[in-house]
Amino acid sequence: MEQSNPFDEARRYMANAQEIIEKSKYDPETKLFKDKKYVRIAGDTLWKGCLIALDAVLNVRQGKGRPSIEKYKKAAAQRDGKLLQLVNSGYETMHLHMGYDGTKNKKTCEGGFELANSIINLCAKLYPGNPITCAS
Repeated sequence: MEQSNPFDEARRYMANAQEIIEKSKYDPETKLFKDKKYVRIAGDTLWKGCLIALDAVLNVRQGKGRPSIEKYKKAAAQRDGKLLQLVNSGYETMHLHMGYDGTKNKKTCEGGFELANSIINLCAKLYPGNPITCAS
């Protein structure tokens, strides 16, 4: 069941990532998640949700192969300076720290969720004609 609204779809990915990271079991004593496997999956899921939102406002899917992060950064820089900052931070936090490294640090993971929300909301605001209202 494919959704026609890319921002609803991106938010669905965020909700899925929240369910996934909860499986990692947070330890309040150490302020760390216990299982990096779930942090990695959640980070990858968050970043994929952001890519759905970014694809709706950036023209990076033309040409052969998959677009690189450099294509996203270049397109974001041409579209909106704030979006570029969010893409840089989001890529680093969600894709690298969470998805690749599997950081167990709760603050880093919370930052990933906040960045995902900011990227999706800004993309919704920049969407042509802005027919979608931004969620907070």
